[in-house]
Parts: sequence; C-alpha cells; structure tokens
Amino acid sequence: MPHSKIMETNSVLLFTSLGKYILCCLLGHAIHGLLVLPLIYFFFTRKNPYRFLWGIVTPLATAFGTSSSSATLPLMMKSVEENNGVAKHISRFILPIGATVNMDGAALFQCVAAVFIAQLNQQPLDWVKIITILITATASSVGAAGIPMGGVLTLAIILEAISLPVKDISLILAIDWLVDRFCTIINVEGDAFGAGLLQSYVERSKLQSSEPQLIQVKSEVPLDPLPATPEEGNPLLKSRHGPAGGAAPGEKESVM
Repeated sequence: MPHSKIMETNSVLLFTSLGKYILCCLLGHAIHGLLVLPLIYFFFTRKNPYRFLWGIVTPLATAFGTSSSSATLPLMMKSVEENNGVAKHISRFILPIGATVNMDGAALFQCVAAVFIAQLNQQPLDWVKIITILITATASSVGAAGIPMGGVLTLAIILEAISLPVKDISLILAIDWLVDRFCTIINVEGDAFGAGLLQSYVERSKLQSSEPQLIQVKSEVPLDPLPATPEEGNPLLKSRHGPAGGAAPGEKESVM
C-alpha cells in the first residue's frame, strides 16, 4: 500500500523527492508538448503548429479531465476534421492507431519514474541500464492501455529489467493521478500532429502530381493563331467595284 511505504521512510525527504519527481515529469511533458512536437510538425509542413494546437484545445482539455486516450478519441476526430482540415479517411485511420500505439507521454513518465526509484534506493545507473530503460520504456509504452494509470502497470517491466524493487511502484501510485493526466495530453497531442503530418504529405503529393499535367496541357496549345475563316458568300450581296475595276474593301451592295 502507498501509505505503508510512506511510513517506512523519512517523510520530509520522501515528499521532497516526490515533489522533484512531479516537477521533472511536468517539465519534460511541457518541453515535449510545446517545443519538440511543434518543431517536428513545422519542419515537415512549414505551417504554424500552435494554430494547429489551438484547433484541438477541447480534446486536450478532455484528455486532462478523463486521463484516457480512448475516451478522447471521438472528440479528437471531430476537432481535427472540422478545425484543422484533416480528411476523414486520414483521421479515422491515424487516430485510432495512435490511441493504441503512440504513448510518448507514458514513455517519458516511465523513464523518469525508473530513475526516481533507482535514486530512492541509492542504486547507481550505468550506461547499460540507462539504454535498457529507454528501450524497455519505448517497447512497453506501445502495449500500454489507453486508460487511466495504464502506464503504471507496464512500469513493472522496466523495474524488473534493471533489477529494481517492483514494490516501490506504490510511491508512484500515490501521485499518478496528476502526472497521468499530463501524459494523456502528450499522447493525444502526438496523435493529432501525426494526422496533420499525413494530411500535409497527401496535399503536397497531389500538388506535385498535378504539375506535369498542367505543363502537358500548356504544351499542347498551338502557338500559331488559327487562320481566319473565309467569309461565306451571300448570293444577295455583291462587291462594289472601285474606279480601277477592283472591289472597294469592305463595301458590298445588295443585288435587289
């Protein structure tokens, strides 16, 4: 139980460590959600990523309230289609996959939690253990469920991989109600940016494929002007001859 683990250690030191852990998680989520993901979106699309974020404010607020990627999925589909111009076949293909597979917020939280538990038990981490944490967190986050506290369940895999006590997860459970909400925001934000990237790629591909057709149509237009059609003869009109016996230009008279 969380309370029994808290009573076993120094309360002041424990609460200070938990405060630093929460601050580290929130700072990492802020950097990833406000800088890394928008920069990736801008690099590939050359569009304003924060305008894209403004279009999905409602799903992000829902993700914070529900702490579930699966519960936010219908509202996220509606927002990216109506506010950000993502096609239905793209959003309904990318977003369900992202809600199941793309758990970058959970992977970030699991790395910080593993390092926190290692420091709490005063166990040093060498480069092999750090790389093991990164690989295991990435792999386990793919299988994490899109439900509240889904990432905590897979944290045991990481702790077992680096020989840390699994019972210390009880400390994470005591404060996971707050951290998990920000993890969910990062998860659904990454899904939305993925749909936006695919939409931009499809639009750019269509534009490039239409340019050769336009060039071909322009090349088929004849450069020489069309020859003037000869004026059809009218039996009721005849040319008026000038003084020299030739017809004066543009002058005709009626035979009647």
